[in-house]
Amino acid sequence: MTTLNSRVPKGDSLANKWSNYKEHINLVNPANKRNIDIIVVGTGLAGGSAAATLAELGYNVKAFCYQDSPRRAHSIAAQGGINAAKNYQGDGDSNYRLFYDTVKGGDYRSREANVYRLAEVSGNIIDQCVAQGVPFARDYGGLLDNRSFGGVLVSRTFYAKGQTGQQLLLGAYSAMNRQIARGKITMHNRHEMLDVVKIDGKARGIIARNLITGEIERHSAHAVVIASGGYGNVYFLSTNAMGSNATAAWKIHKKGAYFANPCYTQIHPTCIPRSGDYQSKLTLMSESLRNDGRIWVPKNMDDVMAIREGRKKPTDLSEEERDYYLERRYPAFGNLVPRDVASRAAKERCDAGYGVNATGEAVYLDFKSAIQRYGKEQAKLHHITNPSKEKVIELGTAIIEAKYGNLFQMYEKIVAENPYKTPMMIYPATHYTMGGVWVDYNLMTTVEGLYCIGEANFSDHGANRLGASALMQGLADGYFVLPYTIGDYLADDIRTGEISTKTTEFDAAEKSVKEQLDFFINNKGTHSVDYYHKKLGKIMWEKCGMARNKKGLEEAIQEIQEVREDFWKHVKVPGSLNEFNQELEKAGRVADFLELGELFAKDALNREESCGGHFREEHVTEDGEAKRDDVNFAYVSAWEYTGKPSEAVLHKEELEFKDIELKTRSYK
Repeated sequence: MTTLNSRVPKGDSLANKWSNYKEHINLVNPANKRNIDIIVVGTGLAGGSAAATLAELGYNVKAFCYQDSPRRAHSIAAQGGINAAKNYQGDGDSNYRLFYDTVKGGDYRSREANVYRLAEVSGNIIDQCVAQGVPFARDYGGLLDNRSFGGVLVSRTFYAKGQTGQQLLLGAYSAMNRQIARGKITMHNRHEMLDVVKIDGKARGIIARNLITGEIERHSAHAVVIASGGYGNVYFLSTNAMGSNATAAWKIHKKGAYFANPCYTQIHPTCIPRSGDYQSKLTLMSESLRNDGRIWVPKNMDDVMAIREGRKKPTDLSEEERDYYLERRYPAFGNLVPRDVASRAAKERCDAGYGVNATGEAVYLDFKSAIQRYGKEQAKLHHITNPSKEKVIELGTAIIEAKYGNLFQMYEKIVAENPYKTPMMIYPATHYTMGGVWVDYNLMTTVEGLYCIGEANFSDHGANRLGASALMQGLADGYFVLPYTIGDYLADDIRTGEISTKTTEFDAAEKSVKEQLDFFINNKGTHSVDYYHKKLGKIMWEKCGMARNKKGLEEAIQEIQEVREDFWKHVKVPGSLNEFNQELEKAGRVADFLELGELFAKDALNREESCGGHFREEHVTEDGEAKRDDVNFAYVSAWEYTGKPSEAVLHKEELEFKDIELKTRSYK
């Protein structure tokens, strides 16, 4: 085991580290940038913004995505907003408060310097996106509007109705298109990276498969950037798109990039409950809904059973018959507690028997109070004296529709109930992954010339991500951090010349990729890829989900090993190599998930504490909250691949807290 060097600049106050660091790093002359190639894998917010910015600086960028267009990257699914410390509301926000909330929200398991830098550049992101034409919501005076998200006491979340990710992605995509037109970005749609190529210890290219023709291609570059998103689909059922996968991140892990904190996954509290075993994914309802929605279950078990059996409707219950359990347990933050806290509270109520749907896995998210409140306010603004009950509801509903209309429409289409009149049903589901590839302050992995940005890395969110911070990190990395730090590395490559793909290293990587693809096509198995993916997902949810314990994690490791062994013996992949073959795509991705899942369980077993989204049942406070162990576990777990997940070697990055007091989180 080694202690990792995070390369955080020494000296200087936290507030000055990034600006001073930028002033002293090496730069690449604009004329020399024309001779340097960079590969960017993934074109979501992190990859898209990085590709556009690097190309605008003058580098030659080769961008890859498995979708048919960068517009379809999973960033498009983000709903609620993006954080920035602009203090537009005058409610006391600042860079320091955003930094503090993020470190606290992550349960003190993130790197201070990276998080402060994130807060510092957050305001620049909003300016950049406004200049691109992103249609952020505005208040009555025309200024950019804000709303609150969980875990904070200020309004700092900028939003575009319930489709913020889509609008921000279109901004990055338009910036990419400009560089594609100039010839500075070569776009490779419908291509999947299947391996990274190292030459003399440095990342110098990738092996990719053309998903339309099946052709295996070699692509070289002076540096490689991985921006391929998270690994939430290790659970099979998650809020991620079905195509979202961990292959790029896992392949670089197997080539020497350490994988950090895999057990840190986020269970989002506000998702539409599953309705059966036939489902292939789950649907997220934005956390922004918790601004105005109140979460509750019936107080009395008789009412629970009456609702489940259809003898009562939730609207039949009076206020006194409802348990607004988040407001009861966490009065300071109420319904806007962080996601890990809200998720566990919902699970606790449902485990106690108070779940309100047929499966017993649902709680209510109710907008009745907000509609009444907004309706009365609007009646006063319109000088309507003694408005009728119906008029108040009409006016209030219009405000809710303006703020969340597309989300309500989506819910009604899926559930076939009108959420303006009947409370939504929600339940926690796998959403985001805080763990990922280990990177230093420069966003470089443990492999020289190999960078990792956005959700694919581990760096900013600790053990729990605050809502609206994913978009912030992706765009911060791509627009404002990587373009500086990668130049410091590439300054030594200005005389290297074009990297050849006709080398023994490219030969070996391509041979390995082809052998695995050949195996899948020729294996005469009996079970589909999804058969194994569902088996893995069931193990992960039951034993590595919202709550974990030693016995369950030990069982999970053993069971995942057995599923993986059976997979390599009995998986069946129809079709052929040289064609569009989605089952073949899935086979490789599930093979990677079957290894990652074991490392996930191993990491969770090793971390004998509860923190953020990692909740060990053996480590809880008297009132059931997460109990950290700062003496023994205030570090980043970074795992080195040595041949199989069970033999991974643990390396530690000790975390220092100089600007924030290390203390127990409280939202009460």
